[in-house]
Amino acid sequence: MEKLLYFDICALIILVILITSTLFRNMLRGKVNCFFFALLILSLITTGFDIWAIALDNAGAGNLTFKYVAHTFYLLFHNLTTPLYIFYIIALSDTWHIIRQKMIFPILLFMPFAIDIILLISNLFIHKLFYFDANDTYTRGSIYFIIYIIAAIYFLFGFIYLAHYRLLFSIKKFSSLIAVFPLMLFATMVQMLYPAIRIEMFVHSACLLYICMMVQRPEERLDMDSGLQNLSSYVNDIKHAVLTKKQNRIIMINITNYEVVRKMLGYENNIKMLKAISEKLSAININMLPQSDLYYLGSGKFRVVTDLIPYDMVYAAAEMINETLKPNLTINQMEINLIACVCIVNYPEDIKDAESLLAFENELNGRYYNGNVLLAADIYQQSHYEIMKDIDRIIEHALTNNEFEVYYQPIYSVADNCFKSAEALLRLHTQDGKFISPELFIPAAEKSGAIHKIGVFVLEQVCDFIASDDFKKLHLNYIEVNLSVSQCMQSGLAGDVLDIIKKHKIETSRINLEITETAASYSQNTMLDNLNILSDAGISLSLDDFGTGYSNMMRIASLPLRIVKLDKTFSDISEYPNMSVVLENTIRMIKEMNMQIVVEGIETEQLAAKFSELECEFIQGFYYSKPMPKDKLIAFLDGSTYPSDNN
Repeated sequence: MEKLLYFDICALIILVILITSTLFRNMLRGKVNCFFFALLILSLITTGFDIWAIALDNAGAGNLTFKYVAHTFYLLFHNLTTPLYIFYIIALSDTWHIIRQKMIFPILLFMPFAIDIILLISNLFIHKLFYFDANDTYTRGSIYFIIYIIAAIYFLFGFIYLAHYRLLFSIKKFSSLIAVFPLMLFATMVQMLYPAIRIEMFVHSACLLYICMMVQRPEERLDMDSGLQNLSSYVNDIKHAVLTKKQNRIIMINITNYEVVRKMLGYENNIKMLKAISEKLSAININMLPQSDLYYLGSGKFRVVTDLIPYDMVYAAAEMINETLKPNLTINQMEINLIACVCIVNYPEDIKDAESLLAFENELNGRYYNGNVLLAADIYQQSHYEIMKDIDRIIEHALTNNEFEVYYQPIYSVADNCFKSAEALLRLHTQDGKFISPELFIPAAEKSGAIHKIGVFVLEQVCDFIASDDFKKLHLNYIEVNLSVSQCMQSGLAGDVLDIIKKHKIETSRINLEITETAASYSQNTMLDNLNILSDAGISLSLDDFGTGYSNMMRIASLPLRIVKLDKTFSDISEYPNMSVVLENTIRMIKEMNMQIVVEGIETEQLAAKFSELECEFIQGFYYSKPMPKDKLIAFLDGSTYPSDNN
């Protein structure tokens, strides 16, 4: 009976298209892509030998040597496709380290195929696996069933392995990968019962096409600008490492001046820069860190992840990366100076979980840069990042259980020679005694939206204090309360603030609301409407942290501000001689806009005297007092204690 070639020809066409597509999509980086491409090439070779073998069989008698060669190599490569598919699954699940640790797995993977090779070689002499009868017709031998037993071993191993690590895959990917096994089993059974119907390689190629569409999706794993794996694949791979207890060494490369360079270069030149950096990293990766994975996380953040390379080689590669990125990079005749912060992390030895690792990465930019390769073990603070990964829960718990407390820092009036106001500052001490810095919980609260609840809490506490008899004895004019950017842009802010003030039956003049220089730089109608309503109601407004950003002075002049608070950077007069010129002109400009000045961060008598001479109306800082709870503030201002007692 003549064997059908049609299915194999269709398989050949599908595989050629898939290989061409893979090459054009540049999907050859990373272990997963390499194994999938190897599957395509192996399937193409297998299909080629099958077509050759079928053509020889259909040609009739003769050509025995070629027939033996064609059928032998077909079986050899065909029997290799299933273990290679298992390797592909292992690469997808990133569990090679588990395979290496358990010696039984390598035996199960390689021993059956070794038996295959022995059978195929011995068949050339004893013809027990297959042979050609008197009419030179292909005939299965008495031990051909061993081929099916070996295939069944691989099928069973792959199916169980994939099912065991199913949680490492999305439902879509798991369903796609597991579907291959019953489909291939069906094709094997058909070809076993009907040898003339050569359907196996067609089903095999169709399965690879399906996997290419459902699993091998470059838009899911690749960053199209750099050509490297993207943030999503990096996060997933790190989480997989946690689940499978895999140890990684990570070289973190953060271009700390990326945003400045990006704006200077423009979109197209920025893409060229990213590709140039990627090529440099890829070259180092190939030469020094084989089998490592490269990622681009966006915003100038590159990652090299490896699990096999000794630490000395990883450190040498990090040094090479650091030195390679120091010279200027030429993009379209522009000399670009990149400031690259390079840090090595042993994961999970240095940092124990994915959330803490990601929190550490976010703070690495510029904070620790010294031009040398950094080690996470030297700079990572375990307690800090344990707090950061759980900060949203900590904030919610603090709001529910009244763990927040309002502190007050008195502000000295130069003209009155006494304290005439105070700033409300929020503090968080958890029930287990931990102090959480506002630098940690305020940005987190702004991201989560909890800042609105916190803002209401602070204003309620301040208004309750102002309404008390204790406050009346202190002769303070007002209390300053900070507003975040997100609060200013909340449409109902003005109404909420006025409702709270009305509820506590206090005068609006007793409240001074502070907005940051960052908030003032926003051109946002909602914020301006809020500030105008509050100002018209009699609430004074201050601009906080003036001098820390790049303010649009026209924008600031258009806001209903009464007070400008100079950031503590202005107090560094002694360190920067030219600061005096800047300071004097800044004070003159503010006064000409009919605004009063508060100077923050004053810690010495000399600085207090200096700013008094410059006719700044108010001074705030540790020289006078640190922030303190309400009871201590009352005692301090009542004369029971003095500044020195609070330092």
